[in-house]
Amino acid sequence: MFSRADVATATPERYAKQLVAHLGRKVSFSTDGGISTAMMGDATGRIIVGDGVLTLTATGSDPAAVAVVEDVLGRHLERFGARNELAVHWARGVTTRSDSSDQPSAVSPPLTLRHPPART
Repeated sequence: MFSRADVATATPERYAKQLVAHLGRKVSFSTDGGISTAMMGDATGRIIVGDGVLTLTATGSDPAAVAVVEDVLGRHLERFGARNELAVHWARGVTTRSDSSDQPSAVSPPLTLRHPPART
């Protein structure tokens, strides 16, 4: 299963750095260029810096494990970006490859999910 959220922001590098630094206290990230990757339970989360966009991905064989990555990455990014009203909207699909290459396959239409509001 694959899930992706593209979040428009003028400062994707800043938010990526903040997410990796904060979440790196609990999970180990590896960073290669503009892509930071971490295993979170039974799923993989990626933070990808783009031109005016920060892309978050979650990949795993178990929908519940993918949901954990969606929650962790999405909740923290929305909290860090609250002043700039960042909103994370996930689109789910099924991957046909184990590495997913950060692209959903045509096997299943994406399911769009709105990240729930941050807990206070």
